[in-house]
Amino acid sequence: MEVYLDNSATTRCYGEVAEIAAKVMCGDYGNPSSMHKKGLEAEHHIRDAKEVFAKLLKVDARTLYFTSGGTESDNLALIGCARANRRRGNHLITTQIEHEAILNTMRHLEEEEGFRVTYLPVDENGRVQIEALKEALCKETILVSVMYVNNEVGAVQPIQEAVQTVKSFNRNILFHSDAVQGFGKYQIYPKRMGIDLLSVSSHKIHGPKGMGLLYIGENVKITPIAYGGGQQKNIRSGTENVPGIAGMAKAASLIYADLKGNTEKMRMLKKHFMEGVSTIENIRIHGLTDERSAPHIISVGFAGIRSEVLLHTLEEKGIYVSSGSACASNHPAVSGVLKGMGVPREYLDSTLRFSLSEFTTLEEIDYTLETLYNCVPMLRKYTRH
Repeated sequence: MEVYLDNSATTRCYGEVAEIAAKVMCGDYGNPSSMHKKGLEAEHHIRDAKEVFAKLLKVDARTLYFTSGGTESDNLALIGCARANRRRGNHLITTQIEHEAILNTMRHLEEEEGFRVTYLPVDENGRVQIEALKEALCKETILVSVMYVNNEVGAVQPIQEAVQTVKSFNRNILFHSDAVQGFGKYQIYPKRMGIDLLSVSSHKIHGPKGMGLLYIGENVKITPIAYGGGQQKNIRSGTENVPGIAGMAKAASLIYADLKGNTEKMRMLKKHFMEGVSTIENIRIHGLTDERSAPHIISVGFAGIRSEVLLHTLEEKGIYVSSGSACASNHPAVSGVLKGMGVPREYLDSTLRFSLSEFTTLEEIDYTLETLYNCVPMLRKYTRH
């Protein structure tokens, strides 16, 4: 049996997504900037896609910009807004447990462009501490970035409370959220919530890789970080990836068609897995296990077994999981998220992430549990003491 439990790293495309992407690549292949019929056909796909996302996010289609993925969306939001608003201040705030697309961008702004960055701590469940946010805000603060769902442990951040805290202090401070792990699992309405910028990635929602989206509120001051032919109102130049855009929009439509049913199924499977894995000695499920945790992510530490050893043991049985976020590199490292949560040392390099999708079955979960029951005690026999 082959079991894919690494859906937070990437997902399998819907068949309908592959079909429309192929149709655009081989049929409606014109450049959307061209004035002839072929160009207009391509442009039509972009307009339709924007309308899809505008309805799902309940925003104006003119506030949506297509990118090459979540990483570019994050970079454009942070760098573009930091540079554009520097006259108002040079202080940025984020959390210690953000994705590398945020953390490394913040480090660049701090080390190369002279901004001051505050990295907020999280509690033992991986949720940002609002009191720390209140203390960090100052008259020089121009942007705050807090992820919607943590990609390693699934902690859902208190976004609404964070937004209210920021806007109560100064309504002109921009609020960005990396919603790469949240979009497709939750109904997210950025304008209603007071979120100024929101990042989304296609390949986390059964869409094609190399596609992303950035919502930029109407009154947000932002400058481009790349220059070219002036596409997308000069904010994100470059010929649009029309097959990817059409595919991403189709994926979003499909995943939200039965969002409630899909998330309920994943929560049931998650609960079943957690109950089963908890019968193994010396394991630790990191973070919350209730509704404050995402329906698709389970982070489990297996004391006495290095994560890469267990990962490859499971791989030999046809089970695919990850150690850490699996987005930055295939070289495992001690998780900054787990350290930030105060996870005991014996679990820091012994943790795997199991992440589900609507395609995951109960049979696959049971097979994974049975494999863990057999291999964990065996691997521990060979642990050096």
